[in-house]
Amino acid sequence: MTIALIDYGAGNLHSVHNALKAAGAADVAVTADPGTVLRADRIVLPGVGAFGACAAGLRAIPGMVEALDARVRRAGAPFLGVCVGMQLMADTGEELGTHPGLGWVSGTVRAIAPAPGIRVPHMGWNDVVPTLSHPLIEPGQAYFLHSFAFTGDAVLATTDHGGPVTAAIGRDNMIGVQFHPEKSQRYGIALMERFLAWHP
Repeated sequence: MTIALIDYGAGNLHSVHNALKAAGAADVAVTADPGTVLRADRIVLPGVGAFGACAAGLRAIPGMVEALDARVRRAGAPFLGVCVGMQLMADTGEELGTHPGLGWVSGTVRAIAPAPGIRVPHMGWNDVVPTLSHPLIEPGQAYFLHSFAFTGDAVLATTDHGGPVTAAIGRDNMIGVQFHPEKSQRYGIALMERFLAWHP
């Protein structure tokens, strides 16, 4: 089973790669090659930084968005988006302007509103509270680091940061998590184990 870990200059690839290996993945291809994505059994899209820069980086690789669309949306390969990789599943992001996402899940990524006693960015360990039953999402604690959050459809879990903040989204064969499983110790590795065994 080959896992394509997308390299588009915007992800903590080393840590995510190590977490996938710790979860039992034998063949992880760190790749910017659309052909490798088209042949992969599962796909992981990491992401660190600003939504617009990440979207631009992904689109700068000729054929990558088309390969993701073909393999994930049409062929049904299991997909995991991590942090900004999850946010890119949305229609748009409003960080430093308005930028188009992949449009896989209806919604918008907006700034977390500051409030008394609430720090932005949202950084550190926090609860993951499932809102819908999903085989990959279990209650627990995970590590978050973000200033923008998804608002829209298909929310699978929330966390509390001055009110509910989206922690996971998904539909069909696609799932995204706002937290960093690669930094979430046993909780994160267990999530990746479930992803590797997932047959949506």
